[in-house]
Parts: sequence; C-alpha cells; structure tokens
Amino acid sequence: MDLKDKIIIMQGDITDIEVDAIVNAANTRLLLGSGVAGAIRRKGGDSIQRECDKIGSIPLGQAAVTGAGKLNAKYVIHAAGMHIGGNVTEEALTGSTKNSLLRADEKGVKTIAFPAVGTGVGGFSINRCAQVMIDIVVEYLKNEKTVIEKVYFVLFDMEAYKAFNDYLRKATL
Repeated sequence: MDLKDKIIIMQGDITDIEVDAIVNAANTRLLLGSGVAGAIRRKGGDSIQRECDKIGSIPLGQAAVTGAGKLNAKYVIHAAGMHIGGNVTEEALTGSTKNSLLRADEKGVKTIAFPAVGTGVGGFSINRCAQVMIDIVVEYLKNEKTVIEKVYFVLFDMEAYKAFNDYLRKATL
C-alpha cells in the first residue's frame, strides 16, 4: 500500500470515528477535562477516566493506553503533550506523537485517529502541529516495522483541516 493511501485527513468529531484506537490530547495527570479529552469522557463514559486514574501520572511526551468505553474504538491512547495549566512544546508534541504510534503497535492497532494535539488549551500553532505530526507519522510508517495500516487525522474545525490537508499535499512521501 502506498504511503499516500495510509494517511487520511478528515474534518469531524474524533469521538465518532470507527477505528482501533483514538488518540487523546492528554495532560500528564491523565485528567479528562476539556477539549478532545472532555469529549472522549462525555461520549466514552467514566470508565476511561477510572482507567486513567489507575495509571496515574505519566511523563511529558509519553503515551498511555486505556479501553475506549462506549466509543467506536478498542483503545484510547493518551498522548501527554502538556502539564495541567501548561502549554504544549514541540518536544512534547514530538514525543507524545511517536509514543502514541509505539503504543498502538504494542496493541496491534491497524487503524488509529489523531486530533490536532495541543492546539486547543495547549496553545500550540495549528500549522506547526500539522508539520510535526505528519512528519512523525510519515517517518514512522516508512521506517518502523509496524502493523498500522491507516492513520487518520480527524480535525474538528475547517482551519485545522486545511492546515493538515495543505501540509500533507506538500509533504514528501
């Protein structure tokens, strides 16, 4: 399968997509508060937060896996891109994206959906987020022995959709 067929950019609500794993733009304490995390908790149910509570805090740039509750997925991969009350840095975004892909492979995930991690309450630039995340996914799919077959970027608004779509079209695959 060609790399261009493995990466799909779409506008919508990530909590509605049917995939093996949904990535949550998480904080290091794994508290499902607002933004993507809040939507995951509302639609997926409190069981996801309870699993997060059992895991506890994780280091910045890491990722942890829970079940997906009532969502149309098997797993939620929590990408810790920020501390509570802090902003997302490029280093944290890079680490949490790569670690999300590694956790997905550990679980045998074939389809995974990412939001624009860190661009809401994390304050990270949407255009830079698109570049960083797409570059990491492309590198990972090219160089790692992976079971991942499709990576979706599910963007909530048109600005994010446009930024990711424009960058993917320009990216060297």
